[in-house]
Amino acid sequence: MEKDWLKYENELLAKGYKYICGVDEAGRGPLAGPVCAAAVILPENKIIEGVNDSKKLSEKKRELLFDIIKKEAIAYNIAFSSVEEIEEYNILNATMLAMKRAVEGLAVKADYAIIDGNKTPDLKIPCESIVKGDANSMSIAAASILAKVSRDRLCYEYAEKYPEYMFDKHKGYGTKLHTEKIKEYGPCEIHRMSFLTKILNK
Repeated sequence: MEKDWLKYENELLAKGYKYICGVDEAGRGPLAGPVCAAAVILPENKIIEGVNDSKKLSEKKRELLFDIIKKEAIAYNIAFSSVEEIEEYNILNATMLAMKRAVEGLAVKADYAIIDGNKTPDLKIPCESIVKGDANSMSIAAASILAKVSRDRLCYEYAEKYPEYMFDKHKGYGTKLHTEKIKEYGPCEIHRMSFLTKILNK
């Protein structure tokens, strides 16, 4: 049986909601850089061919879909929480803040938000969290692609600014290569210090 990518959206449309935004984040796990969130409102009954959970797609495919999603969406918005905010509020709260910014910055205001995961940000509109939403909802999957591509592009900029850390290779995640570079050069200003305690204590 083919997956019903619009199950959640259609249930909400049937309840009278018009602009349903899918929300997802990228970059909760890395040791460096901000966390990114995206919110996407797609037209009713819109299936974008090839859209899936961003983790299941190649970088090339995500890049291709990034432009298609932006073109097809009624509205989309991409927002960040900085390294400073991650350090101050912790990663979960900073992620919720980025999601809130993504939803509230939409050019067309959403009247309902469906959010990947098991927690919801503090929004002025009704919302619900959906575990594995990025693998089951078209609008959340679209948001996951926008967030992932946006954050990856930022990491390519970091690779030019801080070439010794090779951010283009690991995107800030705690890979063997990244860990070795931190030990060799010490952290830089975009590292999340609270994430580095184990590495720096060794």
